[in-house]
Amino acid sequence: MSEPEIRIEENGPYEVKGPLPIARTRTVKTEFGEPVDYAPFEPLEAGETYRLCRCGKSGNKPFCDDSHLEEPRVDVTERADHGPRDDRTDVFQAQDGAIISDDLSICTKAGYCKDRFTGVWQMLGDLDPAVRERMGRMVQLCPSGRLAWADSVDSPDHEPNYQPEIGVFRNGPLFVRGGVRVVGADGEPYEVRNRQTLCRCGYSQNKPFCDGSHRLVGFRDG
Repeated sequence: MSEPEIRIEENGPYEVKGPLPIARTRTVKTEFGEPVDYAPFEPLEAGETYRLCRCGKSGNKPFCDDSHLEEPRVDVTERADHGPRDDRTDVFQAQDGAIISDDLSICTKAGYCKDRFTGVWQMLGDLDPAVRERMGRMVQLCPSGRLAWADSVDSPDHEPNYQPEIGVFRNGPLFVRGGVRVVGADGEPYEVRNRQTLCRCGYSQNKPFCDGSHRLVGFRDG
């Protein structure tokens, strides 16, 4: 059985070749509007091959209905770097050697990395085990993979054990998790990562990856 992958059609949708489950989810927030979790995934029916909208115009979101062929057409040209995440990261290190690596270029502005009191960068410097544990969970909730953390610069990142799956955030991006291969329209693959977020509003300046533009343009599922 071949590995699941997502292929990007030039000026068209994402073509998903599975088996790759797809499900709806949403951000769970506190009473103060702070993201703290994902809602349980609600499976969607899809075959082993299906197409997902990336222009934001489909009337059958998240699936493509060929609305990208209508005028005016949305520019869905890819602009993201194909290189490894490690080449783009800033690294922050605590006194005990633990690090957070930060690739700002793939940020979705989801907000899991902070609350109204602090953020994971400040928490890294606190050696209290309870604080470190909470920091680790906040980092791992980052859906885009902008943030990762490890016990040292030479240690592997602590990553959630995700199975290959696509989550559809309500009014937001596709949450591709579990090491799914994404191949650009030019046939060049992007780095395989455990956590990725793909644009589906059509306005990201870092396509195919989400940059949070869906919030600015008021993207809605329906």
